[in-house]
Amino acid sequence: MPQSRLVWPIEATLGEGPAWIDDMLWFVDIKAGAIHRYDPAADARDSYVVGGAPSFIVPTADGALLVGNRGALHLFDGEALAPPLATVSMPVHNRTNDATVDALGRLWFGTMDDEETRPSGAVHVFDGASISAVGGDCTITNGPAISPDGRHLYHVDTLAGTIHRFDIATDTLLRDGTLFATIAPEDGNPDGVTVDSEACVWVGLWGGWEARRYAPDGTLLLRVALPCANVTKIAFGGPDLRTAYVTTARVGLSDAELAEQPLAGGLFAFDAPAPGLPLASVRIAR
Repeated sequence: MPQSRLVWPIEATLGEGPAWIDDMLWFVDIKAGAIHRYDPAADARDSYVVGGAPSFIVPTADGALLVGNRGALHLFDGEALAPPLATVSMPVHNRTNDATVDALGRLWFGTMDDEETRPSGAVHVFDGASISAVGGDCTITNGPAISPDGRHLYHVDTLAGTIHRFDIATDTLLRDGTLFATIAPEDGNPDGVTVDSEACVWVGLWGGWEARRYAPDGTLLLRVALPCANVTKIAFGGPDLRTAYVTTARVGLSDAELAEQPLAGGLFAFDAPAPGLPLASVRIAR
């Protein structure tokens, strides 16, 4: 059983969106309007307050960084967000959430109701020029994640406690999906998902104190305990992509719960049983 270790006691309100980019671990604090960077080689930690609600950060093919913030996509120069590159057509009470990039350079990301009550969220695709909604309607989207062969997309309906798998080999629309896994309510709610090089699916459990690894057929293979309840997402990093970095959150915890979880909101890591996959870069039409 891998043992988690604390990397950065940052006390993130809503730590999310970890991504290994250029030998550094980037992640966001959605509720604090901040982007964070951890450089393990130099043991350096940097934070950038950009405002809004940054929910993910991914690389672009020309070496820049792309951030989802509330209802738009922005380039990030390491200090501030540029004006919107593209905007999302969605209700004003929605915001962007989790994201990934496929081998074709398309950005797949979710939107959600920021008040977490209305089923107004969906999965969207940015093809480098425009954004399209492709399905997966629910209140809180998480993921998506792409299988190593690029054929399948995993989409999380957090409040329903389900992870679905869709075939996107020939069509970007999410239809005729299959139920991949269900998380029992007493075990928490599924949050962000990541796929490793063995096509296994990792998920953080909000309120569940752990991360889980599922086989490609949906069989539960491994549970990794964390010292706080709200586990949000895993990203693989390090020179061999075998270090699993884990973001967590403090939001929603009472004073008594925070006293019992002093490391809540921290960035953690553990040694993974298999390497992850490199994060592809978004191709932006110029």
